[in-house]
Amino acid sequence: MPDAVTTAPAGEATLPDIIASATALVPALAGSADGFDASDRFVGDNYALLKQAGLVEAGVPRELGGGGAEIRALAGMLRVLAHGCPSTALAFSMHTHQVAVPAWRWRHRNVQAAEKLLRRVADDRIIILSSGGSDWLDGSGEAVRVEGGYRVSGRKVFSSGSPVGDILMTGAILHEAEGDSVIHFGAPMHAPEVRVLDNWRALGMRGTGSNDILIENLFVPDAQVAFKRRAGEWHPVFQIIATIAFPLVYAVYLGVAERARDLAITLAKRRAASEDTLNLAGRMDTALRAARLAHGWMIAAAERNDPSDESVNDVMTGRTLVADHAIRTVELAMELAGGVAFQRQAGLERLFRDVQGARFHVLRQGPQARYAGAMALGLPVKTIY
Repeated sequence: MPDAVTTAPAGEATLPDIIASATALVPALAGSADGFDASDRFVGDNYALLKQAGLVEAGVPRELGGGGAEIRALAGMLRVLAHGCPSTALAFSMHTHQVAVPAWRWRHRNVQAAEKLLRRVADDRIIILSSGGSDWLDGSGEAVRVEGGYRVSGRKVFSSGSPVGDILMTGAILHEAEGDSVIHFGAPMHAPEVRVLDNWRALGMRGTGSNDILIENLFVPDAQVAFKRRAGEWHPVFQIIATIAFPLVYAVYLGVAERARDLAITLAKRRAASEDTLNLAGRMDTALRAARLAHGWMIAAAERNDPSDESVNDVMTGRTLVADHAIRTVELAMELAGGVAFQRQAGLERLFRDVQGARFHVLRQGPQARYAGAMALGLPVKTIY
């Protein structure tokens, strides 16, 4: 199991409980992971286990009926789940951060509008989806103003967990005389105007159900629009999202790297240790240590509770470092294990494919480097994403 996960910070008694609950699920998740991967099936069966363990509502404040877990606890939970099934952990991270963000706004910004959604998660254990990268600062889809609201159409890609989702947190572009804006709203997944396309066929993370979601002429009442912003620019809500969400998402890739390391060590111990074996094991553990340190940096940035240009820079710098070192850890694990790692039955081949997903979340390395460079030079970052 991951080191440095089970020590709770002062005042957060939920951490050991969540880790224990996640740890108890690992054998069952691991037992079915290969089957989901081999058949490109969504890990839907595992959501019943997550609900039974109380993890769906873990991030809802206690005052609203949830588990009261904050970011460090939630990241630890996802990190452990990834030891059993990375696809389950990654898909669930999208729900988890869609709970963590409104919970943070309710706690720290007194945004009372978040209460209704959070209570539904606690009471009914609904699953919230994110349209993620397809709806980043540019936005996607189109909103047309009509009486009482908007008519929205669009195709949302990479919507992990789509087959079991209840609400899709998304947006649409509104073309206005003064420039494009984006409205944000929750789309009911069971509405006839919303359809999940069975088209997720991927290199890795094959069980996440990250299908496209097609929205056709959905009516969104004015009262359901959470906020409106200029397209293509950072908005304070997106600073919160970036600061809170990505330490959770990248906890999954750290967990994948840890699992690969453990498997490689088990396989390597079956042979007499050579100088090359020692070298590979040492380099692997060094890369993993770097990934852990970088992820800790991301969590610390979020725990400052001050989303800003600076927190986004810190989190996204950590995101690049976790990705680089997690991928390198798994590469070295493959080398350390030797030829057996090339065979599916060893388990490393799937982890090698799964960890590649760390390359593709925002901010990818180009925009992240430009953002960090602009921060270093004291230049604006409003349109760097």
